[in-house]
Amino acid sequence: MVWLIGSAVFFAFGEFLSKKFALAPSLHYVVIIVVIYSLGVLAWLPAILEKNQLSIVGSIWSVLSLMATVLIGVLIFKEKLNTIGIVGIIFAVIAIVLLSMA
Repeated sequence: MVWLIGSAVFFAFGEFLSKKFALAPSLHYVVIIVVIYSLGVLAWLPAILEKNQLSIVGSIWSVLSLMATVLIGVLIFKEKLNTIGIVGIIFAVIAIVLLSMA
């Protein structure tokens, strides 16, 4: 689970930098984004090796990455979530719990 969280954190940081790039395009951001996403992929490999179930590991990673990205958007960039988005996040947390039991 540590590798999955690490991979999701790298992905989320890449998303953060992507938003910064969208606000002020720069080749500097592009290089850093590629490096950060690459580190996320490298953290993914031990995660899939450890559990060896792509459907479960991939789903947990997707939900963790989604939640991290939403948190960055809401907390750092002051984006707003509507009621449906909040309900979706609640279901995402439930999904992680259920998938972790498998």
